[in-house]
Amino acid sequence: IRVVRKAIARVYIVMHQKQKENLRKLFKNKKYKPLDLRPKKTRAIRRALSKHESRIKTLKEIRKQRINPPRKFAVKA
Repeated sequence: IRVVRKAIARVYIVMHQKQKENLRKLFKNKKYKPLDLRPKKTRAIRRALSKHESRIKTLKEIRKQRINPPRKFAVKA
């Protein structure tokens, strides 16, 4: 009985792998993917801002930088 159960389990595993593989192909270039096809990572990493979002500056920051550009100092010889 145990051998039969294990054999059935093996068949199921292969079936599910194929199914998931096909789903991955289907959702490859879509904007939204099912949760189980998205990268797992950690909760903190998933919630963190993306690289692009973290680099963006607010209008206020841009204006401040424009008003006060970095100072250039020359050493008197």
